[in-house]
Amino acid sequence: MAIPDIQFSPEKPERAGIEIFTLDRLYKRKASLSHNPAQPHRVEFNCLLYVTAGTGKHFIDFNYHSIKTGSFIFIQKHQVQAFDFSNCPQGFVILFTDEFFSDLQTKIRLPALIPNNLTSLYDPVINVKNQLKTSCENLLSEILIEQDNDNSDPLLIRLLFTTLFFKVMREIPQSQSRHLSDSRITKFQNFIHLVENRSLTSREASDYANMLNITYKSLNEICKLATNNTAKQLIDLETVLEAKRKLAVEDILIQTLAYELGFEEVTNFVKYFKRHTGLTPSQFKKNLQ
Repeated sequence: MAIPDIQFSPEKPERAGIEIFTLDRLYKRKASLSHNPAQPHRVEFNCLLYVTAGTGKHFIDFNYHSIKTGSFIFIQKHQVQAFDFSNCPQGFVILFTDEFFSDLQTKIRLPALIPNNLTSLYDPVINVKNQLKTSCENLLSEILIEQDNDNSDPLLIRLLFTTLFFKVMREIPQSQSRHLSDSRITKFQNFIHLVENRSLTSREASDYANMLNITYKSLNEICKLATNNTAKQLIDLETVLEAKRKLAVEDILIQTLAYELGFEEVTNFVKYFKRHTGLTPSQFKKNLQ
């Protein structure tokens, strides 16, 4: 069974790129949804989850991340996630689109969303300090109240979200942050977009540089500044990650997966996967069981 792709589809279509709801509401809505949120699904938007009570594990890209009261979990567009319906921690979920966030960036100068799930520094869980919990919970409650107001003001929702986002981002360890100019951030985001969407069957960085109309050297410099990895390393990391996602979630044949990822020969894919993981695809899938 293929991993379902979930589009941004708010209960009220007029909402401009953002929706907030409680985890308790998600648990109760499970049967009415087009997909099972407790099973792995790929999101075509960004998701910010906050735990107000309880503990559990949130599934992101075939890994389970421990969460507790005061945990924020940031799931980036295109990642595969699943909610914990066994422990049912309480809290809030905010869904927002790239377009919503880009609009905020141009008007309020929010820090950029730099895709970092391919780096060794990546950690989707941010545990906020005790003194910040009350402030964050108040902001989340205010966003929810304003959203459900019949006379809701989109500007107020944006300002509340912006305040919350700034507060949470300050909690990220400095080791995970990168300083790039706006133009380089845009180029890096475009590169990641091409890689994630399989815009090219090639795994050569020079082909992506040509598609972006920049030099191979410039692309490498941007990637190293953003993630400490070369462009080629990021392409390989994304390819292997997508292979792991499908092996972990789907009942997919190795041959089918190889062709989906652009390999003409299955043996080449098996060698490629083993070179990057130390395991063959079959061994990786067996270990998961």
